[in-house]
Formats: sequence, C-alpha cells, structure tokens
Amino acid sequence: MNPFFEQQLLQTRRQFFGQSGIRLGGLAMASMLGGRTAGAAASAVHPAIAGLPHFPGKAKAVIYLHMNGGPSQLDLWDYKPDLKQQFDKDLPKSFLGERITTMTSGQGRFPVAPSKFSFAQHGQCGRWVSELLPHTAKIVDDLALIKTVHTNAINHDPACTFTMTGSEVPGKPSMGSWISYGLGAETSDLPAFVALMPSFPNGSNAQALFSRMWGPGFLPGKHSGVVLRGGGDPVLYLENPPGVAPADRRAMLDTLGKLNARGFDKIGDPDIQTRISQYEMAYRMQSSVPELTDLSKESPASLELYGEDVKRPGSFAASALLARRMVERGVRFVQIMHRGWDSHGNLPGELSAQCKDTDQACAALVMDLKQRGMLDDVLVIWGGEFGRTVYSQGTLTAETYGRDHHPKNFCMWMAGGGIKGGVTLGETDDFSYNPIADPVHVNEINATILHCLGIEHDRFTFRYQGLDQRLTGVEPMNVIKQILA
Repeated sequence: MNPFFEQQLLQTRRQFFGQSGIRLGGLAMASMLGGRTAGAAASAVHPAIAGLPHFPGKAKAVIYLHMNGGPSQLDLWDYKPDLKQQFDKDLPKSFLGERITTMTSGQGRFPVAPSKFSFAQHGQCGRWVSELLPHTAKIVDDLALIKTVHTNAINHDPACTFTMTGSEVPGKPSMGSWISYGLGAETSDLPAFVALMPSFPNGSNAQALFSRMWGPGFLPGKHSGVVLRGGGDPVLYLENPPGVAPADRRAMLDTLGKLNARGFDKIGDPDIQTRISQYEMAYRMQSSVPELTDLSKESPASLELYGEDVKRPGSFAASALLARRMVERGVRFVQIMHRGWDSHGNLPGELSAQCKDTDQACAALVMDLKQRGMLDDVLVIWGGEFGRTVYSQGTLTAETYGRDHHPKNFCMWMAGGGIKGGVTLGETDDFSYNPIADPVHVNEINATILHCLGIEHDRFTFRYQGLDQRLTGVEPMNVIKQILA
C-alpha cells in the first residue's frame, strides 16, 4: 500500500484536525523562510508561543553552569567546623537507615571525614566559603546560596536527567528546550539554545553525558540544544565545500525549502518543519558562529578577568566567555556542562583541580555580566546533580578521602535576573546529611528559573501521551520566594 494513503487511513480524528492546523502553519512558515533576508525580525526564526511570557520576567536569558558528577557540599559551601572532632568516628547508625549506593553499602564501617580545607567568611553577607573558591568568594554578595537542594535519584544518569528535564524518565525535554519552545530568542542568526562541553582536568572521574540533557524530547526538534565544539570547527560541516559560493548555497536552500514544504503538505510530518528551520539556521550560522567564537576582539581586560586559560580553545574559561557573548547576541539559554566532579577517592586532589579549572571563570562571568549592566537580565545557575556523603568511601587519612553520592542535600547558587544576592537558604544537620530547615526540591529550582523568566511553571504545559507535561513534573512545586529580588 502507498505509505501516504496508509497513514491517512490509520490516523485518528484528533490527529487529522491537529495535523491540519500544523500544515497551515507549515505553509506559512515556508512562505516566511522563502522571502526572509538576513535582517528579518527575530520572531520569524525563534518566536515565543502565544501567551508567553505570562508576566514580565526579570530575566531574559539563562546561563546554566552544570558541574557534572556531584560537587562536595562539605568541602565547598556547607561549613561544618565541629566535624573535626568526629574524625574517623563511625557515622551514627540512625543516619544509615535509608538507601546508599552499592559502592559503599558493603563497607564494614562508615568513618566521618571532615573537610581538610579551611573556610573563611566573605562579603557583607559574611558567607562561609572554602579556600578552594577564592574567586567565587569575591562575588558572594551577588549570589543566593541554597544549601538544602535534594533530588530523587542516587546515580549519575538518572540524577542528571532529573536535573535537566525535571524527570528521571528519559524522553522528556531538557530545560533549555522548554525555554526555547516557550520564549524563543532575540536573535535570528544563532540558535535559541546552545550547549557547551568544555575540557576538564586530567585524572578526573568523568561521567558520560547523554544528548537527552540538551534534547527536545517530545517538543519539536528545532528546540534541541545546538552543541558547539571546543576545538577545530565549532560546528562540523558549517563551511561551504570548496567551489560552492554563498549564492549557490542560498539557491539550493530555497529550492530544498520548496521541496520540503511540498512534502510537509502531503504527509504533515512535523520533523519536516524542523528540517526547514534548521537548514535556514545553519545558513545564518555560517557567518554568525565564526564572529561569535572569535575572542580576539575581546579587550585585554576581559581576557584577564577570565584568566590565562581563556586563550585555550575548549577550556571552561573560554566557554564561560562564549556564554556571555551568546546571551549578549540574543541566545536565550546557554548550558555549560563541566565533567569530572565524581570524587569517590582522592577527593582533595581531584576537587582542587576541578575548582582551579572553574572558579575564576565562574566568578568572572558574574562580574563581567554585572559590569556590562547585563546581570539584571541574565540568570546564572551553578550546581551539580547531587552532593557527597560525610562518611569516607574507602581509606580515610588526614590528607585524603573519598565521598559517595548523596542526594538528600547539596548546594546550588543562583545569581542575576530576579535573584536576591547575599542570601542563604536552608540549613543541614551536624553531618550535612539531612535538611533541617527549608528543603528545596530540584523541580522547585526549575520552577524558580521559569518564574524569573516570566513563566508560571504550572501553566507551562505540552500535551503528550494524554498528559499536560511540565518541566516541573506532575507533583505540586513552589517557586522559592525567599531568594527572589
């Protein structure tokens, strides 16, 4: 049977009326693409959906600094000086009644491992910060620190999936895709959502990253994050092949657009719409990406702010500077995923290297945005997928120890658009094992991010598999009002 006629016979009534609307939208889109010039309005490329934002948001863009692997809250932000008296003593059994990972469940004992790093108070807020973060310590008055974030997952892949999609179940859209879908972007020449995966120190225990962390799930494919490479060409095959002039490429895309529009009119496959829009975006990126990634035009002062490593392509520092340049040019969501924070052994050595690789650039990004008058409009988030245990994994000495995964409380900070600087939310028990005040769920972080962008998270839905799907899941979630400006 002809596949087209078979598809027509099998479709439901709801599919028929839904695709009829899609087809009309596709024809309108194809018409816009055919006559669009380089100076066309951004809304023709990355429009917001009808009704969004729900109210004027204070943030226009988001930069999400994801420290993949689980930074140790005990060694960075959650200061517990009294733990030094508990060195190598067994963690009270009352703390071990709930699940722990198989990596430590077989240990004969669970010795308490206080942080070997010193802490000091910084800023007008007097926040305690580890010696590992000397640069971030300078900006604590711009940060809202949340000490009691908790998650449902205890292993990396489901925990990262949860952090970035609001669900442990693969197949849901990533946060950047949701925001791209809802708000679009203020640029016609770059994607609305860009993902970066910078290099990380040698010897780090790095977990795999999966495309679901920047994927669109059930949303239209054009809302997928575009990954820019750190070395060589930022986007593969972006340049025209030898002998192909820009005018030839333009003519080819115009013809291909007409063919795709004809195919969409016959079959109504939404992926054809994605193909049309992404071909057009790739054409625009041929000129916009080289200009974006050329850091030579940055002032010496800017480069010095981010540190010497900013000159190394693919470094975290270079990625942080690129993130600022992207939001400056109208990109809506930039996601930087820095790997290697999974310290099951030799945590002091590994964590020191990770902080040295990221600390200056994280602080520089916030300072850079602030001095340019952009911090009020850009929301910056820093955090991992969970924290680390107070007890040592493996051998404990005064100089070295490891820590296992700990989902019950960990630290994240937020700064910029809509966030009140200098505040600390939440408190943990004496062992940094459980929240004792103001616990915050991962999806409450996500609800707060959407709120800063002018989106009411419980009204921001997409109908799929019979459910009104949300970034914040189906359970009730609250915006964290205590940290809002």
